[in-house]
Amino acid sequence: MSLNWYSAADDPEVVEFGPVRALSATGQGEPGGAVYGTSVGALYAVAGELIGVAARHGRLFELPCLEGRWWVEDERPPFDVPREEWWWHLFLRLPDAAGVAGNGPVSGGENDAMGGSAGEAGNGPADGPVDVTSDGPVGAVWDDAWVDEAREAARHPAAARVQLVTFTEGLCVQALHRGPYAEEPKTLARMEAHIRDAGFIPNGLHHEIYLSDVRETDPEKMRTILRQPVRSA
Repeated sequence: MSLNWYSAADDPEVVEFGPVRALSATGQGEPGGAVYGTSVGALYAVAGELIGVAARHGRLFELPCLEGRWWVEDERPPFDVPREEWWWHLFLRLPDAAGVAGNGPVSGGENDAMGGSAGEAGNGPADGPVDVTSDGPVGAVWDDAWVDEAREAARHPAAARVQLVTFTEGLCVQALHRGPYAEEPKTLARMEAHIRDAGFIPNGLHHEIYLSDVRETDPEKMRTILRQPVRSA
């Protein structure tokens, strides 16, 4: 069982995660579209300012991978719904409030976080493994007021969309998808079979973590964690 937020096996597996905190922006629109791109830009503008604010208070962290939780407000299967009608929570995970290392990425493995690729949007950090749990030189405790300061300092017209959120996915089935985003249904089908065979049913929003470098164009090198919260049937 994977205990690392940024790692997943090729085959579907059952995992469980506690509460996480993130900068988040919510909207509707196709991946890579205008609204989506504006929201991603706002997230990174606020996150960039937040890094500086936190550093001044002795708390160090780097930009994590971009993530998205997706849904449709329609009775049709999601992939039958026009992409411009898709809804999403985009987010960047933040350090634990108490400065305790938890589910952050570890360097050295194939599935390390390597900078978010916002799906088709082409935004996100370009280099990395990244660490969202570093305590910094004095182990400073996180202060939520830093987010307000960063949002006000961010020079982006949509910065006000960015909010600090906490959510818990709990029990999930996940798998590492290798290849283009358009081929995700193949991995999702294997996950759905695993969910059914294990006696679970979906219990939350479809979640994607974009591990690939934002500049990656080779489908053979593209990596995305697909995660689905579940509960007993």
